[in-house]
Amino acid sequence: MKIALGVTGGIAAYKAAEIARRLQDRNIRVQVIMTDSAQEFVRPLTFAALTGEKVITEMFSQRDSNSTLDSSVEHISVAQAIDALLVAPATAATLARFAHGLSEDFLSTLYLATTAPVVVAPAMNVNMWRHAATQANLETLRARGVTIVEPSQGYLACGMVGEGRLADTDEIVEALLARIVQSEDLKGENVLISAGPTYEPIDPVRFLGNRSSGKMGYALAEAALRRGARVTLVSGPTALTPPAVEEFVRVETCAQMREALLARFGRASVTIMSAAVSDFSPANVAGQKIKREAAMHLDLQPTADILAELGSGRAPGQLLIGFAAETQNAAENARGKLKRKHLDAIIVNDVSRPGIGFGSERNAGQIITADEVTEIPEMSKLEMAGCILDAVVKLRAGRQTPKVNA
Repeated sequence: MKIALGVTGGIAAYKAAEIARRLQDRNIRVQVIMTDSAQEFVRPLTFAALTGEKVITEMFSQRDSNSTLDSSVEHISVAQAIDALLVAPATAATLARFAHGLSEDFLSTLYLATTAPVVVAPAMNVNMWRHAATQANLETLRARGVTIVEPSQGYLACGMVGEGRLADTDEIVEALLARIVQSEDLKGENVLISAGPTYEPIDPVRFLGNRSSGKMGYALAEAALRRGARVTLVSGPTALTPPAVEEFVRVETCAQMREALLARFGRASVTIMSAAVSDFSPANVAGQKIKREAAMHLDLQPTADILAELGSGRAPGQLLIGFAAETQNAAENARGKLKRKHLDAIIVNDVSRPGIGFGSERNAGQIITADEVTEIPEMSKLEMAGCILDAVVKLRAGRQTPKVNA
């Protein structure tokens, strides 16, 4: 396993040497990338001697006249070779570059080029840490799935006291390991996931739909892949790029989603229904665009209840997880749905809360089973996906045959 360790300018830069050593103790290769400012505090030779790896200090290598092509794409080769990017310490300027997508040096360009997990450990003056711009940049990065190891409080190099000290080395290392050391606790599982909305046509140009972005379902697919599962993702219309699942099926209507899921449900050991399927569709679809001058009256009919159909028709050993997006009496409504639809668990969230749910990068809610309720505080949807899959593993370990809540 290999990680890139970004070291930026600040008095805490010397602590990056200890971080590199701790990672090596875990048999992780470390390649250090230093900004110009970081080299004012620690020399590259220190990290080269510790890691036995080339230390990257500039965007374009000046080693010889023939190195231009290699060095010009080095950020791409490094981005493809690493399992994670850790930046410790991360200055306020580095956070700003990352948040705003500014590729001004090798490190910020690497951040844009890599698809690996990113962990940053900020260190700076307390007032810089508290500044609204810094906090906004941190929120942007969190929403994109970056793990922030927040600084501790104490006496700072500038003479002030407060937040801003680089977090403890062990805390930083453990945060990184949590992102890259993926268990294989879902290895051998065939996980079927539905995601996104459905669109029910009114005429050739209009439809009934909902606000679902599909982000939660896609995060579940990504998280399940990282844990060794074979994943099939059935998705309604979204603007998202699907992860590298075994099978990706794009649908539009409830009827199409039902057909796709029923065709694959028998092979699934775990099914997670995170799609926001339309509850109604027009009884009659106009063959031509309905003109604005005409009064429109829609005769709606209920769509198929896919989740209930799966719940009543599943085989022993299959786990079935549902979702409930509520605006009131969330837990009570979810418990009723859990029982009626014969689910092993249901994830409920209050979509009336600002900043979470439909269209957001973050979510919160509860995982409800027949035996317990687990609170999920606000976090990124990828992190929440991990919590949901933890519950799946627990359900699987608790019984070979799913308990039906009759």
